[in-house]
Amino acid sequence: MSLMKTLLAGSALIALTSGVAMAEPALIYDLGGKFDKSFNEAAFNGAQRWVEETGGTYKELEMQSEAQREQALRRLAETGANPIVMTGFAFGDVLTKIAPDYPDTKFAIIDMVVEAPNVQSIVFTEEQGSYLAGIMAAMVSQSGTVGFIGGMDIPLIHKFECGFAQGFKSVKADGNVLINYTGTTPAAWNDPVKGGELARAQKSQGADVIYAAAGGTGIGVLQAAADEGILSIGVDSNQNHLHPGKVLTSMVKRVDNAVFDAFTTGTDLEPGVKVMDLAAGGVDVAVDEANQSLVTPEIQAAIDDAKAKIASGEIAVHDYMADNTCPAS
Repeated sequence: MSLMKTLLAGSALIALTSGVAMAEPALIYDLGGKFDKSFNEAAFNGAQRWVEETGGTYKELEMQSEAQREQALRRLAETGANPIVMTGFAFGDVLTKIAPDYPDTKFAIIDMVVEAPNVQSIVFTEEQGSYLAGIMAAMVSQSGTVGFIGGMDIPLIHKFECGFAQGFKSVKADGNVLINYTGTTPAAWNDPVKGGELARAQKSQGADVIYAAAGGTGIGVLQAAADEGILSIGVDSNQNHLHPGKVLTSMVKRVDNAVFDAFTTGTDLEPGVKVMDLAAGGVDVAVDEANQSLVTPEIQAAIDDAKAKIASGEIAVHDYMADNTCPAS
């Protein structure tokens, strides 16, 4: 259904039901599209799970350019969508501006904190899941050198980098972590060619495991690593299946659960900050049939031990965004 038809249908419904709450939730994807095999796709999967379990329907919009953010958000709010969930920190400034204009609409933003009485901010402890990925990389690396390729060079992605480095060095204190970022603009999330180039460059410097935290760009990293005969680590969605036996693991960020929970809560969505950490199942490393042959009992035991110690507080994984530093780098 086109957005205009949705708008007209929504208006008619409101008129007929005299204010009875019949609002559909909505989901706005960040740049890269809903089938990026990573962050946005995880959000889409959560929305689809909600549809399957409830039989409900929802509105969705895919971002095509930065300039569309405010227009897209206002358009959905005007149609009566409630709650409106958006994927990505880049919606932060726009939501701060728009939320007061629609006080009866609930908003949820993933990866950014926006303080408003009608906004839920959903954040993840990416550093904790990345720490586990770092342990795994250290235990399989033959060269003692691994790589990290981030998308846009921003503090949020440094959380992944820093946690990964800390986990790696907890096993290989003298090891080396190569670090590259794809760019400084949102285009950095959707450049698989550049991702592949960076992966090959890191391999030439000795990296035999590369962790990609770069959205759609990471697809190029995983492909290049597979082509070059080294291992990769996926991110956000479980990407193990993209190159079975060649992706060591994926640092899964349960964006799908965040969207599913927001849709399920609906207009009762509570404002404030919701933290999805390791203990709450917000982040993890994926082990399945596609990578099982790579995960030895020793590696699994190390992961389980680290999880328990992170949950108990015995291991404190540094949050880059707490002070914009990374002691492990």
